[in-house]
Formats: sequence, structure tokens, C-alpha cells
Amino acid sequence: MSPAEQQDGSSQVLRGSAGNVDKIRDILFGTQMRDYESRFARLEETLIKETVEIRETSRRRFEQLESFIHKEFEAVQARIKSERDDRTDVDSQQSRELKELADTLSRRIRDLDDRGSNVERDLRNSLLQQARDLTDEIRTRHDELATLLEKRVHELRDGKTDRATLASLFTEVALRLSDQFVIPGSES
Repeated sequence: MSPAEQQDGSSQVLRGSAGNVDKIRDILFGTQMRDYESRFARLEETLIKETVEIRETSRRRFEQLESFIHKEFEAVQARIKSERDDRTDVDSQQSRELKELADTLSRRIRDLDDRGSNVERDLRNSLLQQARDLTDEIRTRHDELATLLEKRVHELRDGKTDRATLASLFTEVALRLSDQFVIPGSES
């Protein structure tokens, strides 16, 4: 016999003896094994059922959590959008108010400039008129004083003795006092 045939024969013996061992095992432990197998099957079914329930519960909870997170994100986005809109409204309102204040300030500055120009022009005109009035008054007073002075000078000239006349009078008096005065026509 060839070694391959020998091996085939021994494997059949082993198979035959393995079948016998299985029968013996089945007789000795068969009911317990079937009991264990049914328990394992029930345990496996329970385990699969609980695993499916846990998966389903976890899936539902994750969906609820995802839905809650999604709703919270939407609420946060809505609040952010609302706050952004409010800030935009407040910013635009403040911009309008600042523009109105700037316009009001510009108008007031222009009004003050106009008033200042008017007051300056009125003041210049008033000063010019006062200067004219003062010049006219000074001229009038000057003319009056010149006229009065000339009048007084004439009065003094008319009322006073002429220097030359006065000098000859004094000379004559001096000559008479010294007896040196000769009256023309009396020399004889």
C-alpha cells in the first residue's frame, strides 16, 4: 500500500472514530448541550434584540439631539441675525442723527458767519459814519474857531495900538522927557 492510501485509510478510521466519539458525546452530554444551545440561542436572540433596541434608542436619541442642536443653531442664528439687524438699524439711526447734527451745526456756523459778517459790516458802516460825523464836527469847530480867532485878531488890531505908532509915541515921550523933542514949526 502506498503511503497515500495508508493516509486515506487512517483518515477514514479517524472519521469513523470521530463519529463514534460524537455519538458518545451526544448520549452523555446531548440534553445539556441542546439545553446550552437553546440558552445560547435565546441569549443571542435577547442580545440581538437588546442591541437592536439600544441601536434604535441611540439612533432616536441622536436624532433628537441632532434636532435639538439644529433648532438651537437656528435659534442662535436667528438671534445673531436679529442682533445684527438691530445693530444695523441702530447704526443707521445713529448715522442719520450724526448727519442731522452735522447739518444743523453747519447751518448754525453759516448763520453765525452771516451774522458776524452783518455785524462787522454794520460796525464798519457805523464807524465810518461816526468818523464822517466827527470829521464834519471837527471841520465845523475848526471853521468856527478860525472865524472866532480871526474876529478876535481884528478886534485886537482895531482896539490896540500899532507897534510902529506905539514906538514913535514912546520915542516922542522919551525925547520930551529929556527935553530933546522939537516940535516942528516951533523952532524959532
